Amino acid sequence: MTWVYPPGLVDRVVAACGRGERRGRLLPARLVVYFVLGLALFSPAPYLEVMRHLVEGLRGAALLGDWRIPAKSSLFRARQRLGPEPLRVLFTATAKPMATEATPGAFWRGLRLTAVDGTCWDVADTAANETAFGRPGNARGSDKSSFPQVRMACLVETGTHLVLDAELAGCRTGEVTLVGRLSRSCGPGQLVLADREFLGVPLWRAFSATGADLLWRVPANRLLPVDRQLRDGSWLSHIHACTDAGHRYPVTVRVVSYQLEGTGRAVEGYRLATTLLDARGYPARQLAALYHERWEVESAFAELKTQQRGARVVLSSKTPEGVLQQIWAHLLVHRALRELMFRTAAAQHLDPDRVSFTETLRSARRSVTVTPGSFSP
Repeated sequence: MTWVYPPGLVDRVVAACGRGERRGRLLPARLVVYFVLGLALFSPAPYLEVMRHLVEGLRGAALLGDWRIPAKSSLFRARQRLGPEPLRVLFTATAKPMATEATPGAFWRGLRLTAVDGTCWDVADTAANETAFGRPGNARGSDKSSFPQVRMACLVETGTHLVLDAELAGCRTGEVTLVGRLSRSCGPGQLVLADREFLGVPLWRAFSATGADLLWRVPANRLLPVDRQLRDGSWLSHIHACTDAGHRYPVTVRVVSYQLEGTGRAVEGYRLATTLLDARGYPARQLAALYHERWEVESAFAELKTQQRGARVVLSSKTPEGVLQQIWAHLLVHRALRELMFRTAAAQHLDPDRVSFTETLRSARRSVTVTPGSFSP
């Protein structure tokens, strides 16, 4: 954690957010930031166990002096004082692409591959969390879900699984709305992949206006007429916003249609819409093969929620501020692990996908507890 988020950077972020100390504390803000990251790294371990993990190496090297582990109530109040903002700002300050054109699977024809998608986090069942985030309905009837939920949308670099941007909101906020805010992190030289629920003119325009290129799946019931057939079997078509009743403002797209066989199911038809209109420069067959990279964002979510947080683990914070703090901490820890994996793979000339996330997580946990000075209070 201190390698990716050095103490000087943490101190600057804490000061910028107005969370610096006015008097000496047993739990200064820098220590609390690393403690919150430790909670995510060792999830779902309890407070005192995590703090013991963090300081064990220092104690063994006689670097703690007369400092002692505070009571759980003190740690809880320290988290409240810190709030979620420093974690969010730290994420924003460090969430940058890492892949180069030499990174296997990270670029295609000079375009950095990214993907957008959303997921939800179950959070502690408290009145405050339900008021802030909402509780999804149950499809089997009028009952509600067992837990309130936070919806998260992410922009992910598919070649490295690094989360480049994230938006958090209650489950009442639609996934399309959250994903739309991620266009701020897109630009020329990117190819953004997305699933079929995101194909709409407002979202399409928001992302393409940044200069990024798009490759999005088309819903099965969406009609895309053939305006001009192209030599590779794809065709130029157009889409309209639902508010454009007179069809006066069409958006030109190129459509790639193909089928998948041998998946253990019936032959499944796919259609993709793209801003890459040049059939010679961007062949349809290659675009069809490329679309499967979109599933890398699902792998990133599995790393975050199943392996790192723990399968079926509910975020424990009983307040909305604590919940948001926990999620930003998980995103920060995931980025640190993924950066370690990227650098390890690059040194060995490997695809980052060949490095085990689970083994990296275990190694990071071991290094905190056995390496003196690896954690900086």
